[in-house]
Amino acid sequence: MKVGSVREIKNNEFRVGLTPDNVRAYVKAGHAVYMEKGAGEGSGFADDDYIKAGAVLMEDPAEVWQTVDMMVKVKEPLESEYALFHEGLILYTYLHLAADREQTDALLAGKVKGVAYETLQETDRSLPLLAPMSQIAGRLSIQEGAKYLEKRFGGEGILLAGVPGTPKANVVILGGGTVGMNACRIAVGMGANVTIIDINLKRLEELDNMFGARIQTLVSTDANIERAVRDADLVIGSALIPGAATPKLFKAAYLKEMKEGAVFVDVAIDQGGCGETSVVTTHDDPVYIRDGVVHYCVGNMPGAVPRTSTIALTNATLHYGLEIAAAGLEEACRKNPVIRTAVNTYDGKLTNANVGEALGYECTDLTGLIG
Repeated sequence: MKVGSVREIKNNEFRVGLTPDNVRAYVKAGHAVYMEKGAGEGSGFADDDYIKAGAVLMEDPAEVWQTVDMMVKVKEPLESEYALFHEGLILYTYLHLAADREQTDALLAGKVKGVAYETLQETDRSLPLLAPMSQIAGRLSIQEGAKYLEKRFGGEGILLAGVPGTPKANVVILGGGTVGMNACRIAVGMGANVTIIDINLKRLEELDNMFGARIQTLVSTDANIERAVRDADLVIGSALIPGAATPKLFKAAYLKEMKEGAVFVDVAIDQGGCGETSVVTTHDDPVYIRDGVVHYCVGNMPGAVPRTSTIALTNATLHYGLEIAAAGLEEACRKNPVIRTAVNTYDGKLTNANVGEALGYECTDLTGLIG
């Protein structure tokens, strides 16, 4: 198979879909790899590294798109890339279609085989291609939240951990999954007062056993969330339903009850966000203030640490990518049902039920299309 990757063009996105080590693995398996020149520079990978690994470098990204059978990316394609789609192309990347009708329509019109990292689900219900970025985003959320609590950014002007004789900051985390757990780990490590809220009692028990008396766990209800955020200095939104639009747990009405200069970091913004007042921002202009509360809603948070993010992500994606390249998408899905869960679009049909429900589109069972 002809496999390729291009430079990411989303605002301040420096990650890359394939590292030189990945290229080496594909070439060793008998595949040809095509890279846009400079694609890996933002993550610290030079063109010479790709050449030594066996990749063919191309100046024009359009030429890469037109050449390859499978495009391996990090972020969803942007509008300027839609014209580069071709029928039968396997697009292996984060798609986040539930919050992006325009991209969904473009993939369907182009008859692209859209394989989404964020919906690939293992038999134990884990999300192995989402997990590494969720770990990074969770840890970054506290780092960024602590920064935007500084007065010069519109925050309260408090230190997350406090110092002897001063109050610690109150951190509230909405969702106890991978993002929430990693946010909790950093917040606890920095010495903040941490409350974590989730709908799953078993998960709350696991978190309680993990962090003990250092955290407060609460069942997710509107009343509990409202009471918790009222006294919060930093709120982390980390709720997730794989492939689906995120439930709006953080209500607009809460803002008027919160502290002036409190910070809300919406890590779920890629799936539409879990805040009613959330609007996608970029690393260039990451925050805005609504009713006195600083909102940080950057859609590609891990892009701020591209070297770590690229290595973590490609460690996870390579295995499944090699399976697809070896057998083709259809046979790979037959051999490994886990890969089926990642297919969101196929031959002009939408094949993910959660995306269909979010967008109001008819969903077609993939089994009926490929057997």
